[in-house]
Amino acid sequence: MNLKKFTEKILTFKWFIIILVAICTIFFSYQIKNLSIDADILSSLPDNDPDATLLKRIGEKFGGNSMGIIILETDNIFQTEVLEHVRSITDTISFIEGISSVSSLTNIINIKGGDFGIEIGRLVDEYELPDTPEEFQTLRNNVLSNEMYKGSIVSDDGTATLIIFTLEDGANVNAVAKTVINKTGALHLPEKLYYIGSPMLATYISDLMKSDLTRLLPFAFLLIAIILLLSFRSASGVILPLLTAVIAIIWSLGIMLILGYKMSMISNNIPIILLAVGSAYTIHVLNRINQLRITDRNKAISMALAYVMIPVMLAATTTIIGFISFIFGAYLEMIVDFGIFTALGTFFACLLSIFFVPALLDVFTSEKRNKYLVSKKVKKSFLSENFLSPLKILLFKHPKYILTTWSVLIMLSIVGVFFIKRNVDIQEYFKKGNPTREAEGIMIEKFGGSKPIFVLFKGDMQSPEVLKKMILTGEYMERSPDIYTTQSIADLIAEINFAIAGVREIPDMQKKIEQLWFLLDGNDVMQRFVSEDLDEGIIISKFKSPDNEAKKEFARYMESFIRENSTEDCQIEITGMPFVDITMDRSLINSQLGSITIAIIFVVIIVGLILRSMSSGIYASIPIIAAIIILFGVMGLTGISLNIATVLVASVALGIGIDYSIHIISHFNHTYQITDNAKIAIEDTIMISGKAIIINVISVSAGFLILIFSEMVPLQYFGFLIAFSMLGSSLGALTLLPVILILVHRKKNNDHFNPGK
Repeated sequence: MNLKKFTEKILTFKWFIIILVAICTIFFSYQIKNLSIDADILSSLPDNDPDATLLKRIGEKFGGNSMGIIILETDNIFQTEVLEHVRSITDTISFIEGISSVSSLTNIINIKGGDFGIEIGRLVDEYELPDTPEEFQTLRNNVLSNEMYKGSIVSDDGTATLIIFTLEDGANVNAVAKTVINKTGALHLPEKLYYIGSPMLATYISDLMKSDLTRLLPFAFLLIAIILLLSFRSASGVILPLLTAVIAIIWSLGIMLILGYKMSMISNNIPIILLAVGSAYTIHVLNRINQLRITDRNKAISMALAYVMIPVMLAATTTIIGFISFIFGAYLEMIVDFGIFTALGTFFACLLSIFFVPALLDVFTSEKRNKYLVSKKVKKSFLSENFLSPLKILLFKHPKYILTTWSVLIMLSIVGVFFIKRNVDIQEYFKKGNPTREAEGIMIEKFGGSKPIFVLFKGDMQSPEVLKKMILTGEYMERSPDIYTTQSIADLIAEINFAIAGVREIPDMQKKIEQLWFLLDGNDVMQRFVSEDLDEGIIISKFKSPDNEAKKEFARYMESFIRENSTEDCQIEITGMPFVDITMDRSLINSQLGSITIAIIFVVIIVGLILRSMSSGIYASIPIIAAIIILFGVMGLTGISLNIATVLVASVALGIGIDYSIHIISHFNHTYQITDNAKIAIEDTIMISGKAIIINVISVSAGFLILIFSEMVPLQYFGFLIAFSMLGSSLGALTLLPVILILVHRKKNNDHFNPGK
């Protein structure tokens, strides 16, 4: 169908389009009331990764992934008042619905021998707390001399202690975590309390995400509105781009919720991205309509839409490809979900700019107002007079200097690329001074870290061979500089045997072990270490170093041991966040290279096919490739690390930034076909499409720069880097691409570029 006729059909069915959009928006708005956030990174781990799968399974079976930790820090833990406060916290959270067990200094198991045999009780009598210096010295000696407690429940220096709680299966993680914080906070204790562990982290990140959305989105909305008002100086120039973006946000989030997805720490960016990106297509439509001084309102809209439809659809397609490319090579499911629903929102924004915006303009634009605008003398805008006109002159006077400048920038950036660092540590999400980050620091400094490690043993948990293998494995792990302590059922059996026989080791006879086991039967601690059928058990430990090379070294260290010691009767597997971090780190590179390569190839092919010129596809991709190289160079030279948020930047930048080159190359080809004069075509392109690009890049960059005020550090960098890449890609489209076109066509049309003509 002829584009002119197609656009006329849109205006013919304008009321149908407006009513349909209104109905869909109301429906999807109703769905958003069910919006929920899942910030737990464990739930986003893939099911096809062995480490992630085993980690999830251990979490479900032993509650290892559902442990929260309260750190109580003071000058000296060994005081009656402090122990009373620990007991208060322990008792308070024990009655919270959704918590299955609580362990602390005031209720932890204690094994000792006495005149009347073995006694398994509590380390501290909660009804008769120590109150003399002698009693506290005895308690201190008992704690710090026992490997089961030192560094796992009380710090070596005696200034911090942990209260550890485990959630029930199916418990509402956010509700439980908030209740824990609220109830312990209501105790108004003088000691410092810190909260960490996966339930607390997930809840804290969820709160930060909600805060970012409710605080930053209105500011982004207002800032973009101001920029649009200054650019178009009309109500429609402000309302329509923002309305398009808001509807696209509502539709994409509504569909996300209908399909059963939740917001994650990555998809939290979708509203701000769509607010910035979704307004771009409408800006180009409005800009083109404003360029046509035609008294017939319908004809002006129809002609402008017929011209701008292909570039807008092409720009949206390439942006969608940029987002969809996250599906390939992404390790975390949240990144895949982000790509899918951001692409969907971009698709909606494109459709709305082509169908909904012209329909609204045709209905609500005053005929009288339109005639007034047409009859009014055209004034040069600030952008045209002070930026575009000088730029146009510069392009024709010094194309080789501009090309040389870009070449130097690219060369310097390539050097910077080799300095890029990768970081998947969750503590980097928080600002310095943030309580969660401080808690992580305390866990590393005083408790050997917070990253859980689990070694799973499959075999008879009452077998001497299996239990001895567990002891051997624990001792081997503790020889690593990043492992401070290990805990297992084997340690408890050895401790009971020490209390009875005076030897801290596993008995050789299974019958003897079964007798010792009977003493532990029914104790809450058992469910943390062994399965109900006693056919599986785990060693629990923590990894200290956040350094990825240290994690890789430990993985190699354990791999050889497990390979040599795993047998048919005692199968050994190891997993934990350090192992997941290794895979996640590796996926950052694979995902980055894979998504960019796929996006660039598809962009070149699609642009080439639609514009019927593969050279046009290649030309359009050059500025954005240059901008991405410079982007990576800046990351390397400034020390901004590649993480689960910033890994999205390049593909997002490619998908959005290519739009500018598409509008330049499309406008140039269109004008060149009419005039057969490359110089006139470039001038016309710079003055008309250049204006829309500048308005667009300022509004998009402003929307992303709002993320600088996010409470989460990677999102701050994400916002800055996207804004920087938009600046780079727009400058590339307005300088590098025209220079390439000038140099390519100068030989063909030398007389057109002669300054004397």
